[in-house]
Amino acid sequence: SLPFVAESFGQNYPEEADGTLDCISMALTCTFNRWGTLLAVGCNDGRIVIWDFLTRGIAKIISAHIHPVCSLCWSRDGHKLVSASTDNIVSQWDVLSGDCDQRFRFPSPILKVQYHPRDQNRVLVCPMKSAPVMLTLSDSKHVVLPVDDDSDLNVVASFDRRGEYIYTGNAKGKDLVASFRVTTGTSNTTAIKSIEFARKGSCFLINTADRIIRVYDGREILTCGRDGEPEPMQKLQDLVNRTPWKKCCFSGDGEYIVAGSARQHALYIWEKSIGNLVKILHGTRGELLLDVAWHPVRPIIASISSGVVSIWAQNQVENWSAFAPDFKELDENVEYEERESEFDIEDEDKSEPEQTGADAAEDEEVDVTSVDPIAAFCSSDEELEDSKALLYLPIAPEVEDPEENPYGPPPDAVQSSLTDEGIGSEKKRQSSSDGPQAPKKKPKTTNIELQGVPNDEVHPLLGVKGDGKSKKKQAGRPKGSKGKDKDSPFKPKLYKGDRGALPLEGAAKGKVQAELGQLSTISEAKCLFIT
Repeated sequence: SLPFVAESFGQNYPEEADGTLDCISMALTCTFNRWGTLLAVGCNDGRIVIWDFLTRGIAKIISAHIHPVCSLCWSRDGHKLVSASTDNIVSQWDVLSGDCDQRFRFPSPILKVQYHPRDQNRVLVCPMKSAPVMLTLSDSKHVVLPVDDDSDLNVVASFDRRGEYIYTGNAKGKDLVASFRVTTGTSNTTAIKSIEFARKGSCFLINTADRIIRVYDGREILTCGRDGEPEPMQKLQDLVNRTPWKKCCFSGDGEYIVAGSARQHALYIWEKSIGNLVKILHGTRGELLLDVAWHPVRPIIASISSGVVSIWAQNQVENWSAFAPDFKELDENVEYEERESEFDIEDEDKSEPEQTGADAAEDEEVDVTSVDPIAAFCSSDEELEDSKALLYLPIAPEVEDPEENPYGPPPDAVQSSLTDEGIGSEKKRQSSSDGPQAPKKKPKTTNIELQGVPNDEVHPLLGVKGDGKSKKKQAGRPKGSKGKDKDSPFKPKLYKGDRGALPLEGAAKGKVQAELGQLSTISEAKCLFIT
């Protein structure tokens, strides 16, 4: 019990705001990789912005989708990302190259995508009004998971911590691994909105429509079996304001639970073991929360509201005595009394150290080559870290005025070409000397057909489905607009000095006009960014 007592004195949850991350575009969803070194943010213009979380700088931007990104998930080794957008497309990305490996087109909007925790060849997809689907990436096949009640297809699903089971929950409050009902206490069932698992231990939480977060022990659930009635370990709620919860998740060590309010930018943090509310973090008034993610290793939370990622962390107090044990902080000046031999070349008052201890210290070899695995990065059933894991992304430095260009032509050739051919032709010659760039391989797109699934559903991010007349306009590029762009209000204007103002002839002119025709169908915000 001693380690538990020692741990309980340390506060392992954030206490104040620690800056923001501005992705330029409007951020909608975010997720940390397994080590917390990279943060992937999905934006409303379809881009995925990957932040280096240690330097708080953008490490990579992937132009992933045309429509807003609504869900993201990292693979176990960090080399792959799977994303879903509001136009029903699921894509897998190579993080290092930024290339798309393959795409899947679904008939209805995607609420969530999740890699198998131990097998990144399998992805769990939760489409709207459909049973969950398991994708196998190697052969592009899919399997529709069985559900308890075919008439109720408001299903959420999640892998458990190691991917041994898939937990599914429906609008009738039924969780399907061991098939138990989540009741409100009066035999009425309540709809399950999300299921989240802790990174450590066997606990998971269920966010339900009755505004109560229930925490269960996975081992007890499996012991109860089918049609059992397990009691939750904790019931967490805001008794004063009856706050509905937008997103809930565990801390990295599984000891705390954070829930984001669906009404305002407020984060509630509870201690799991006792169930007491320890902190409420308030963001800017009037903002609505979209997503919350807790850092896998450190007491840091990332939340999204109004398109900006907010970071919450602990207040770091400088403690110099931790580095120098004899260091003392002084409240006021003290007159220092100098020792007789303090500034002598040889300290005469210094006591002679014992010879045996000094010899022993000299003979002891210090190992500076081997690297011990970091316990926080290893699972309980692993002894070593993944040697092939992608923890950081390489960033090329931006040099404004390079003195020498090792990859370009010699300086004499540059000077002669500048005088003879002009600056424009010099750039052309340099690009051609690098050799023709290999065209990017077009990713394979697989259409997923699901029986009995309506194809007119609108993603919750884009608004509520109405009668057709009141349907909210979708963000991004409208479907079927190719070739119908003559009267488009979003046609980009060409200014002097732009690429469109260059003299073009023949095929090149036609190609640029065709490209501009495609650009004109992109949303107004994106056109402004391009021009």
